[in-house]
Amino acid sequence: MRICFVCTGNICRSPTAEVVLRARLAEAGHADQVVIDSAGTAPWNAGKDMDPRARQALSRRGYPAPSHVARQFLAADFAGRDLVIALDAGHLARLAQLARLTADPADAAGSVSLLRSFDPAAVAAGELDVPDPYYGDEGEYEAALTQIEAACAGLARLLGDRLDGGGTDSAER
Repeated sequence: MRICFVCTGNICRSPTAEVVLRARLAEAGHADQVVIDSAGTAPWNAGKDMDPRARQALSRRGYPAPSHVARQFLAADFAGRDLVIALDAGHLARLAQLARLTADPADAAGSVSLLRSFDPAAVAAGELDVPDPYYGDEGEYEAALTQIEAACAGLARLLGDRLDGGGTDSAER
């Protein structure tokens, strides 16, 4: 299974989600069954490493944060992904535009979800975006990480069920 997280510049939220989900799947014994990467909707940061503030937030919570190379998500990337997970509604809209450019627009669009849709508390509150911490302070990076952790816990449970033979559809939470 292949999953790609998508945010704006691929230096804060999406690489953070990549690290967190990788850790959750490793804890569940599924690390070798899922390939996880991340990308941005824009090319501004292509080639850059993760934002140091995101890396510090991860480190403070005990996550290893390996080197990262930011890249832009392209329509062709849908072909190699089972799930494409947006961090906010703006990313979701951009991914919908890109899905229309693929050979199978319905399949591409069907692979896209918002990350916080995997967090029942976020769904109940109607708060499905992970706000961009880029222009904020350390507290905003911590808040984004907390939201990402909660959503990745739900996503990891869903993936674990599927990998263990549950066979649920990507839209089921």
